[in-house]
Order: sequence, then C-alpha cells, then structure tokens
Amino acid sequence: MRPEVLVITGPTATGKTALAVRVARDLDGEVVGADSMQIYRFMDIGTAKPTADETEGVPHHMTDVASPFEDYSVSRYVREAALACDDIIGRGKLPIITGGTGLYIESLLSGREFAPKGGGTELREKLNREYDEVGGIEMLKRLGEFDPVSGAKLHFNDKKRIVRAFEVYLSTGRTIAEHDEETRRLPPRYKSVTYALDFSERDRLYARIDRRVDIMMEAGLEREVRDLLDMGLDPKSTAMQAIGYKEIAAAIRGECAMDEAVENVKRESRRYAKRQLSWLRRDKSIRWIRWDDAPDIDRAARIVTGDFDGFQWKKQL
Repeated sequence: MRPEVLVITGPTATGKTALAVRVARDLDGEVVGADSMQIYRFMDIGTAKPTADETEGVPHHMTDVASPFEDYSVSRYVREAALACDDIIGRGKLPIITGGTGLYIESLLSGREFAPKGGGTELREKLNREYDEVGGIEMLKRLGEFDPVSGAKLHFNDKKRIVRAFEVYLSTGRTIAEHDEETRRLPPRYKSVTYALDFSERDRLYARIDRRVDIMMEAGLEREVRDLLDMGLDPKSTAMQAIGYKEIAAAIRGECAMDEAVENVKRESRRYAKRQLSWLRRDKSIRWIRWDDAPDIDRAARIVTGDFDGFQWKKQL
C-alpha cells in the first residue's frame, strides 16, 4: 500500500524545494509547505520562499497564509495544512509536505490535537502579571504542584509556556501533560514516508548556508526588513523573530553594524541547521539522501520516485 503523503525535509539550504518540485512533476503531486516563517506574507527573501520560476507551475500550499502581524500557531498550521492535504488526496494527487519545521511536520502527520486555548485574554493577562510579580522560579514551583510533568520539563524563564500551562489547567481542570499523553495514543493522521536531505560533510552545508545569506542580502533582505518595520510591525512580534529579520532589524536600529548583523545571520542559520538535524535524527524511519559537493536533484528524484513506485507500506512498520 502506497503512503498517502510524501515528506521532503532537512536542514536549511539543502535543496528541499527543488527536489519537491521535481518529484511533484514526476508523481502528479502538489507541495504543502512546512516552514514556520514562509506562512507570513511580505517575508519572501529572508525565508527563501520559492519564486514562481522555482515552483515551475507546481501548486504550493501553506505559504503566504498569514499576516506578519498575526501570532501564528502550530495548531492553526495543522488545521489548515490538513485541509490542504485532504483536498489534494481527494483530487487523486499526492501531497508532498516540504520544509524544515520539524514540529509542524510531526504534528501534521501524527494528527496531534492541541489543548484548548483556555480562559481567554483576561485570564492570560492576569497570569502574565502574576508571573512578572512573583517571578519565574515561584511560578514554576506553583505549576509543579498540580502539573509535576510540566513543572519538571519547563525552564523558569519560559514565561509563555508556564502561563499557557496555568491557563489550560485553570480553564479545563486538566493539565497539558494529560492532554499530550492522550494525543500520543491517537493513530497517525496519514500514512507517510519521509526523506531528509543533508550533506556528507558538515562544512559543505555551512558553506552553502553562508552563501545563501550573501545571496539574500544581494536580493534585498535589508529593504524587506525595512519595509516590514515601516509597516509598523513590532520588532518583538513572532514574525520578526525569524532568523535574518531580527538581526538585520537590530542593525537598522543602530545596535550593530550591518556587516556584523550579516555574520550573526550566518551564525544563527548554522545553529538552526544543527538543531534541525538533531530533531530529525530522533526518527529512525527517515530515509536520508546526502549530497557530496552540491545537491544532485536528478539522482535524488530517481531515488524517491523509484522507492515510491515500488513502495509497500509494510516497509515502514
């Protein structure tokens, strides 16, 4: 039995989009993005959002679906991406989930349900004030009294998640830990097979990341960040925390030189790639495709399409 969805993932700058487009053309598929920053409109250069030429006419879903002024969430992504996947499957085509945000991909495939929003703005603001008054250490201690699992897992500086844990419990009478345990027992939403891209040598990946940042700057990343700030976007907003945006914004504010900001973008991008790889290595079912000097899209497409044509679901059990 063939999988219902195909996943192409990996760290930044490894050729995911190019391979996804090629495989989509070969297997009559459509791409469903899984990038936590490409979902925002007006953020094209710094997120490496695929251009019309790069998509080659292959439909792409889950890009430009939110305003940068919105605080987009993984739960919203799962709802909207699942609708896209179901529509693609319903039309007899193959959804190809493509991107490097591991939490988005894992949550979509697993069918994870998320704890309810809780008591609303008033309760959240009250809890935020309480955190500010008594401090993170005391709030974490209080959290551990009714949710020892979250109390042991969270750091006292993680204000957002501590407040969220309080909010859910006070609104529902159930802890986030209890909810998460229930969702882990749910069957997967989709039958899937995942390919991850990487380089055989880490230095090759890092060099490609550095070059990509240079290309982004040449393409006008500074202007893109200035435009967002001119729109009135808060530098503390979720969208502006994206790598490439917060560093360039700091230079625009005069907090550092632009050359220094560019080097910071490169450094943070390399660190992010390392975290992406650590996340992916947890899943032993992933099929790795590793490049030597540069991405070989033809070879990789042959591997994926060949596997897919002969795929038996029992291989993944």
